[in-house]
Amino acid sequence: MELIIFYIFSAIVLTAGLLVVSLRNTARALFLFFVVLFAMAGLFIFALADFIAITQIMVYVGGVLILMIFAFMLSNKELLADLQNASGKFLSLPNWQSILLSIGFLVVMVYSIMDWQSVDQPNWITTNIQNNQIIKSTDNTIEQLGIKFMTQFLLPFEVISIFLLAALIGAAHLSRREGNP
Repeated sequence: MELIIFYIFSAIVLTAGLLVVSLRNTARALFLFFVVLFAMAGLFIFALADFIAITQIMVYVGGVLILMIFAFMLSNKELLADLQNASGKFLSLPNWQSILLSIGFLVVMVYSIMDWQSVDQPNWITTNIQNNQIIKSTDNTIEQLGIKFMTQFLLPFEVISIFLLAALIGAAHLSRREGNP
């Protein structure tokens, strides 16, 4: 099963990467670059490089790519209008395919959350608890913040960042409308 998932991630990286460099539409290339970075994070997980995978998602997907998308959205009205007027071209899905894709993502997210909750704590955490080397709630250190972000609060942190991204995209879209009072 793991080998099949590895080949799927590899195919996604190769296909999306080739499309990124060959597409003329900058908006579609940026969103495909988003897919490439996520699939690369999946490949890093298969290489047992969890920290690099999380860093890939938080830094590159969460920061650099979002910055590129906003630079695109706020700079070129003609390309954005072409994207809005395009129908029936590459990556334009009918309603039933979009719903099916959304349900697939929901199933993957629910499965991941259920799987993460059933996993025991990492060995380094259990070892520190046994040795009584735990961080107390009165300690206010950067290490405690880092450990909390990378263990207990990673999923809520990413969910909040997606909501903030949606709000920023909406604000950018509203600010670009023609004839705003």
